[in-house]
Amino acid sequence: MLNDQTIKIIKSTVPVLEKHGTDITKRFYQLLFTSHPELLNIFNHANQSQGKQQTALANAVYAAAQNIDKLETILPVVKQIAHKHRSLGIKAEHYPIVGQNLLAAIKDVLGDAATEEILQAWAEAYGVIANVFIGVEAEMYQQSERQKGGWTGFRGFRVKNKVKESDVITSFYLVPEDGGAIASFEPGQYVSVKMEIPGEANTYIRQYSLSDAPGKPHYRISVKREDAVLSKPEGKVSVYMHEHINQGDTLWLSAPAGEFILDQQDIRPIVFISGGVGLTPLVSMLETVADSQPERHVTFIHAAQNGDVHALRQQVEKVANRSRQVSVYWCYDKPTDRDREKKAYDIEGYIDLPWLQKIIPTKEASFYFCGPVQFMKTLYSSLKEWNVAAADIHYEFFGPSGSLEETDGAQVEVVVP
Repeated sequence: MLNDQTIKIIKSTVPVLEKHGTDITKRFYQLLFTSHPELLNIFNHANQSQGKQQTALANAVYAAAQNIDKLETILPVVKQIAHKHRSLGIKAEHYPIVGQNLLAAIKDVLGDAATEEILQAWAEAYGVIANVFIGVEAEMYQQSERQKGGWTGFRGFRVKNKVKESDVITSFYLVPEDGGAIASFEPGQYVSVKMEIPGEANTYIRQYSLSDAPGKPHYRISVKREDAVLSKPEGKVSVYMHEHINQGDTLWLSAPAGEFILDQQDIRPIVFISGGVGLTPLVSMLETVADSQPERHVTFIHAAQNGDVHALRQQVEKVANRSRQVSVYWCYDKPTDRDREKKAYDIEGYIDLPWLQKIIPTKEASFYFCGPVQFMKTLYSSLKEWNVAAADIHYEFFGPSGSLEETDGAQVEVVVP
């Protein structure tokens, strides 16, 4: 545990971190990848180039400093972060490397203001926090390997089938090359895919939600092709998978992970709201609820630009057709003429609170949502305005976690060990 003097010193650095946090994390990654270029095989290069990872880490360091005297306020996110680390293959030996480079970055950016006393305090604080992560992750590695059909590291899976779900989303049905059993998973979890792309210097690892229900002899991931748009770079892995990964090819997967999971003990009404490819974990949840809790009322809402890019529609409608408890609504903001002719959607435009209040039977429900960040911010704001209980609001970020409200310091993700 940290002594009172160390806590006092860390707290005194809060204003400095608020001002210079991103500069520190930018410098940290420069130092880290210069001294340990092999770690480029773990980190998401796109998030690096867009500054997402630097910002997420800066927010996490700031939150740790703010709450150093009451770490229990940020420790609930440890398990979420540890799931990501386990899926990426982060190990205990990585933590000293990160700590060394983080302290060096603080020294470089703050200069003489980073006294030996301050650096020592941060070294002690980092050690305490790192040990928590190491312990939680060690337990996760053991659980992943010991469960039926489980494994550690990355395991080869053969593409049994490749299905185009829309103009931009393709599903890959995956079975283990070794012919063995596969680990079960909680609806909402993801797998990491490790990819070596010809001509690229580094390995890429990306997380994809499992888009089918548990209990089947395969895993399914539904991947959106991310082409370059304005300042956003091309998604190298998604484009490569769409263009070059075919039936019979091999993908390397980590065991399922993630904390965005369906609470199957709850029997109250449930509301799923998705935008774009954000429907993938929710479809898995929907299938599970319909099969295991057939009396539970479900409202499933999906927003897409139009029918050309709307994936997994038929699967969702099949669930609704076999269950009177499932209500489905489609929202298109740029419908095509064909969509209009077929009356393929329920509303044109964007989801707002008055419409939600009209179609959702009660706010005394569990709400799960996933999609683009701005989409989720709008939903989060609407649900808070409706006075939906915070404990009933569940959501997933695709990529480094952030905040859905500017003052919500608890919604941070440490993106390095």
